[in-house]
Amino acid sequence: MGTGSAGAGKTSAPETTQVLRRVGAPRAGEPAGPAKAAPASSSSPTEPNATGRTPAPGKTAPRQGGPHRTAQAAGAAGAGAAAAAGASRAAGGASASAAGSAGAGAGGRGGGSGPGAKVPRQASEPGRSPQDETAALAAAPNDAAGPAPAAGGKGKKPKRPKRKGWRRLFPTWRMVLGTFVIGILLLIGLFFVGYSMVKIPPANALAMKQGNVFLYADGSQLARDGDINRESVDLAQISKPAQHAVLAAEDRDFYTESAVDLKAMMRAGWNTATGKGKQSGSTITQQYVKNYYLAQEQTVTRKAKEFFISIKLDRQKTKDEILEGYLNTSFFGRNAYGIQAAAQAYYGRDAADLDPARAAYLAALVNAPSEYDVVAHPENRKAALARWNYVLDGMVKKGWLAESERSGLKFPMPKEQTTSTGLSGQRGYLVNAVKQYLTGNHIVDSDQLEAGGYRITTTIQKKRQDAFVKAVDDQLISKLDKKNRKADTYVRAGGASVDPKTGKIVAMYGGIDYVKQYTNGATRGDYQVGSTFKPFVFTSAVENGSTTQDGRTITPNTVYDGTNKRVVQGWSGTPYNPENEDQRSYGPITVRKATDLSVNSVYAQMAADVGPAKVKQTAVNLGIPSGTPDLYPSPSMALGTATASVLDMAESYATLANHGKHGTYTMIERIAKGGSDLKLPDEPAEQAVSREAADTTTSMLKSVVDNGTATAAQAAGRPAAGKTGTAESDKAAWFAGYTPDLATVVAVMGQDPVTAAQKPLYNTLGQVRMNGGGPPTQIWAQYTRAALEGKPVSDFDLELQPGADRVQEPPATSTATPGTDGGQATDGSTEGGQDDGGTTASPTDGGTTGTPTDGGAATDGGTGTADGGTATDGGTATDGGATGGDPATGGADTGADAGGAATDGGGTDPAGGADGGPAGTAAGAGGPQFTPRRQ
Repeated sequence: MGTGSAGAGKTSAPETTQVLRRVGAPRAGEPAGPAKAAPASSSSPTEPNATGRTPAPGKTAPRQGGPHRTAQAAGAAGAGAAAAAGASRAAGGASASAAGSAGAGAGGRGGGSGPGAKVPRQASEPGRSPQDETAALAAAPNDAAGPAPAAGGKGKKPKRPKRKGWRRLFPTWRMVLGTFVIGILLLIGLFFVGYSMVKIPPANALAMKQGNVFLYADGSQLARDGDINRESVDLAQISKPAQHAVLAAEDRDFYTESAVDLKAMMRAGWNTATGKGKQSGSTITQQYVKNYYLAQEQTVTRKAKEFFISIKLDRQKTKDEILEGYLNTSFFGRNAYGIQAAAQAYYGRDAADLDPARAAYLAALVNAPSEYDVVAHPENRKAALARWNYVLDGMVKKGWLAESERSGLKFPMPKEQTTSTGLSGQRGYLVNAVKQYLTGNHIVDSDQLEAGGYRITTTIQKKRQDAFVKAVDDQLISKLDKKNRKADTYVRAGGASVDPKTGKIVAMYGGIDYVKQYTNGATRGDYQVGSTFKPFVFTSAVENGSTTQDGRTITPNTVYDGTNKRVVQGWSGTPYNPENEDQRSYGPITVRKATDLSVNSVYAQMAADVGPAKVKQTAVNLGIPSGTPDLYPSPSMALGTATASVLDMAESYATLANHGKHGTYTMIERIAKGGSDLKLPDEPAEQAVSREAADTTTSMLKSVVDNGTATAAQAAGRPAAGKTGTAESDKAAWFAGYTPDLATVVAVMGQDPVTAAQKPLYNTLGQVRMNGGGPPTQIWAQYTRAALEGKPVSDFDLELQPGADRVQEPPATSTATPGTDGGQATDGSTEGGQDDGGTTASPTDGGTTGTPTDGGAATDGGTGTADGGTATDGGTATDGGATGGDPATGGADTGADAGGAATDGGGTDPAGGADGGPAGTAAGAGGPQFTPRRQ
């Protein structure tokens, strides 16, 4: 006890340890009776206990089967607590002994440490006060908190709390880090696997690639492409400006960057994935690998091969060698592969002689060869110029071109293609048009066509194609004298012929020779269509039930004011007062006669009456592309300011011929590759405009052929309808016409062969001017006659709008009678050039004394020139007066046409009414007979 008291009175660590060692040992001089006796199987004090340790002499070993180290730890903790309590109270040895006894009792009895464990009672020891007992017992509940580690031992590591709630949705930083590390290791592994597996292959078979075979509709061969125009040269044979221009256009950091640009590839992939268009993101090295070693397909496998081959190639070849290979394999358009072939194809010079301006244009072509050829596609000149400037600016930025030299450069217009490609004559035009159709309708893309191997059956009929070429040669080309007449050197021609019932293009004329005049005259869209647009205005008027400013329904016989430079009424835009041809004024004139004579003032007013936006929509419905340049909704559109192609106009007129039904035109019967057919667009014809609108327009266009500016079309020997047209400044002359079986459009255009600028056609063929009623109509007539040879003659089956046979007069504000010249002529002549028809008692010369419908006598009728024509019902007209035949009953046309001979066949009185009287035909005297509208 003395030792225990001394130990309890100290606070140092060694003393505490001494107390712990004494826990459970009976104090000297104290009886051990109150404690439970150990079981018989208990080890002796000198035997090792269950822990393998031998108790110190005088110490009691733990009981067999009872708590061992846990109980000891609990007892030790209790003893320590009691000792600490005694020290803090500084109560003397007796109190410390009591605390020590309590701790020893707890340890010696092996009290449980878990919840509900019983604390064994101990008999009161002599000398222990109740306070000491209480202190000892107070230390015992600490065991419930859990077992304390044994002296000198380590406790168990606490478990990490489980993640609960929303935290389980997110990976831990350990997971993220682990995934990142694994991903990096995986990529490194894949890189080494790919690098070791992918070998640099031999060059592809581009030089031996398949051609595409093009066939006529009957299966005979039209053309074969695929003959590659390439001439490889050393890098030293390519001028420095040419090298720098290509680098500026495609890869400005080629000499300093690695073989692949991962940043550009990821950017291109992102842009493609987000709908910003396809982008390659490839370096020149990668492009060269694709061109020279691989195919053009856009696949992950090809891109992976391209990636590894580019890295290997960059280690095996110098930058100069790679650039040389790239310049010799790139495609520049015009079937030219390599910069040497391109320099010859576009400028007729070697690659070594390319200056910065020409080199920049060739470099621009690499991006879009077909689109940026400004000779083949004049309408894309703006885009080509932008790309050309981009290349030059890049050369300046990299220090390859001085700013002063850059500012003085002008766009170098390339020449027309002259290098023979095996596509001479019309073959090249047809092949290019077919390719445009295939790519434009997304049947195949340009890369697939370049790869070749397609067998394409076109809708072109060889017999009709040959007839078209012969007609142009006979009526135009053979009459040119380029040596003595400079204007004849400007002549270009284009034509297209469509079957209106099927929408198939059966013939096309592109120019004199594809290898001499590269631009296709049938598909180019940069010349105004002139008055061939006017029928669309009238069609829209009938389709929309339009009326004049004073409320009269617009029909073929509605009377308009044909005064020259008359200001258009009802138009809220800039005041517009169009000129008539030759500054002629016609006064009151019917729509039919205004169509015959192509009176601008009438049709500009009609466009305002209908509504320019409605007119535009009708034109689009008929077949004019909505994006046609200058198809702006205003009264001026009636004069043909839009620049649609010949092919677009042929499609639109075919819609009129097909009673208003429109189907997208086609050039392809069949396309196959490897024995398998590709799917072609299958769009059924739809009613673009009502049949009445289309047929009433046809009835007016028949009058143009019979009595108007297109009388030369009668040489076709078939019922025909059509309209002539002339572009501003006579830069183009048109005729668009059709029979029930064939719609054909012909245009003669003026273009400088050197600068490609549009030129007027004055003095062409030795004539004062070129107009639509001349060579274009003559070509049309010869071709149509030959194309339909052997086919039965058929007439138009027309359903006209209600009231088309009645005159719609304006309010009585003038005594002038609807006519052609408003009183300028009194001898019956029209002075209209082609529609002169001889002298007649025209009611439209301003000299009549009667009204347009009373058949009053003319003051100066001249001599009648009736030709004995018969009525539509076989009966002969006997009078040209006001009581002429009624077309509804098959009566003959009785009134004399303006400026033309009476054609009623029996009348000798030259003073017929303006339109044959109320019972006469809708066209007036000399106009075409009508088929009555079917009920």
